[in-house]
Amino acid sequence: MPTVDLNTPVQYLKGVGPARAKVLNEIGIVTVEDLLYYFPRRHLDRTTITPIRSLVRDTTATVIGKVEVCGERKTRSRKLYQAVISDGTGLLNLVWFNGIPWVKRSLQVGDRVAVHGKIEFFNGFQIVHPEYDLLNTNDDPLSTGRIIPLYPLTSELKKVGLDNRRFRRMVYEVHKQVDEIPELFPEWVLKAHHLVPRATALRDIHFAEQESNLRKAIRRLKFDEHFFLQLLMALRKEALSRAGTKPLDKVGPYVKLIYDQLEFELTAAQKRVLKEIRNDMAKPVVMNRLLQGDVGSGKTIVALLAAAIAIGNGVQVAVMAPTEILAHQHYASLKRYTDAAEITCAILVGNTKTRERESILKALREGRIDLIVGTHALIQKDVKFRELGLVIVDEQHRFGVVQRGDLIAKGLNPHFLAMTATPIPRTLAITYHGDMDLSIIDELPRDRKPVITKKVTPERLPKVYQFIKDEVQKGRQCMIVYPLVEETEKSDLAAAVEAHQQLAEQVFPEFVVGLIHGRMKKEEKDAIMDAYSRNEIQILVATTVIEVGIDIPNATVMLIEHAERFGLTQLHQLRGRVGRGSEKSYCILVQRHYSENSNKRLTIMERTNDGFEISDEDLKMRGPGEFFGIKQHGFLKYKIADLVTDGPLIRDARQAAFDLVARDPHLRKPEHGLLRQRFLKEYQHMLELVNIG
Repeated sequence: MPTVDLNTPVQYLKGVGPARAKVLNEIGIVTVEDLLYYFPRRHLDRTTITPIRSLVRDTTATVIGKVEVCGERKTRSRKLYQAVISDGTGLLNLVWFNGIPWVKRSLQVGDRVAVHGKIEFFNGFQIVHPEYDLLNTNDDPLSTGRIIPLYPLTSELKKVGLDNRRFRRMVYEVHKQVDEIPELFPEWVLKAHHLVPRATALRDIHFAEQESNLRKAIRRLKFDEHFFLQLLMALRKEALSRAGTKPLDKVGPYVKLIYDQLEFELTAAQKRVLKEIRNDMAKPVVMNRLLQGDVGSGKTIVALLAAAIAIGNGVQVAVMAPTEILAHQHYASLKRYTDAAEITCAILVGNTKTRERESILKALREGRIDLIVGTHALIQKDVKFRELGLVIVDEQHRFGVVQRGDLIAKGLNPHFLAMTATPIPRTLAITYHGDMDLSIIDELPRDRKPVITKKVTPERLPKVYQFIKDEVQKGRQCMIVYPLVEETEKSDLAAAVEAHQQLAEQVFPEFVVGLIHGRMKKEEKDAIMDAYSRNEIQILVATTVIEVGIDIPNATVMLIEHAERFGLTQLHQLRGRVGRGSEKSYCILVQRHYSENSNKRLTIMERTNDGFEISDEDLKMRGPGEFFGIKQHGFLKYKIADLVTDGPLIRDARQAAFDLVARDPHLRKPEHGLLRQRFLKEYQHMLELVNIG
């Protein structure tokens, strides 16, 4: 039998040919290596199969049986295809409403099938639109005890005859023919982290003889995926450690001037974090630190004191925020301190008037502005600094790597501090921000009381409105938030405008009810927020434009309409807009549509104010791709790894990657040749970050 290697095109495998090769190429299977890395979506073994007599309604199950009857059937309104399978313990109905021609062609009486889906009951147990795989008698795990791989096959593959039986046969033949699967890792990595060799893992992921072998294979292949991303982080961190910069080692005069103005004592956590930042900036290598803290934990004052240290060392500081409203909020809160300390501070946003913008740009170039706050406007080409020494980015996950890099490039290796009020689960922190040192403010100021949170149905709203009236009559203020979802922006905005009118005229006619939303001009928004901050507006109806950047200590009630439409992290961010003063505060979640998932989210909000606990739950419920409210980050190319469940394995992979880079910072040693080659292939698009090319 001829041997093949990992680079052999699949077209030359026995039984493939040009037509099948074309379809395989379209799903990314070009070479033998690609085929071996096309992992099963599920495995069948004795432990995963449920006898029909043991099925339970509303659970998900896998059943193996023989097709007794099958055929097309018409109902009053539509056609459906139905099959009945038996396994010796009972009968199970399978129903398809769509894709009838395909099912009709692929399913015959007498076929043995593995079916998977949700068990329903309608004149007996049934699965609607089950996933199914044809098995031959040799594949039957009930008689052989064999673990069978089931692959994620497209309809195009099935059209060229590659159903699960043939696909399995193709992978099996490749394993018999492949000459060698070289190991990527040096022996010390395999031993230190208890990993099976790559060749063993790639065999057992497809054809394990027992479940323990399959588990070891999955662990090794998951480890590989986590390792290469952690290697990117380790190399990035190592490259930064080589980037020399000006040490900002003097405390300077400004820190004390600002500190003396504070009306409160810094918490122990704030002092600890400030010390970490100060120690970093005093070194002649670039600081690359993430400051993480829950809403209201006092990150801004820490950032200001860090900026004061930098300015005391004769360099300029840039603070970049993701939205204009947040940039203006930062500017307003920083300026009251910088003015007293005689630090020159300016703001630059997209709609800064031309004459004012030119004046700011000139002052920046000449070094007459110490601290500039802004949005993406700061990364425009004509924005130049005399000496940019510290870059602070707020809510950094909203900016891409390139955008952050564009701002950093305006200085000569400036120190970098990122801030986020979105508490990030540890597994995500070391994955998305693994090249950064982490500082956590895990303590709220002493006078901050936990916000009392309750979910209510619309029927309870009259009582809620009365409660709001009582609070406002005590001199306090309220916010009522409506969701603004991109796909339905116009109708949602209309709902908020209509609600504002109804609330102002019918529910709260004795109070001033304001409205703020993202479509307003900046001047309008500023005027509304200014009036709200002076309590000239008692009740503010808003879209999620207020999610970040609003600091009104007198606001004690937050009412969130259609709360089921928000993710946990966003609800927590919104809740953080109240409870910023010394009075007891409340967050009321109006649940207008019930679903299990949304009810679970709102119950978690009622139970805890802990942002880290909330972020962990959010990650479990929504997965990593949507955790930040944005699509999956481009550098995650996971086929088998799972950020939600692989926490300990991620830490193992991180340790291995950092140990390897400590031994070989440029991956130049001969024993790391294959590993380097694989890394360059995986992260071609990000090599400028690591400087090993």
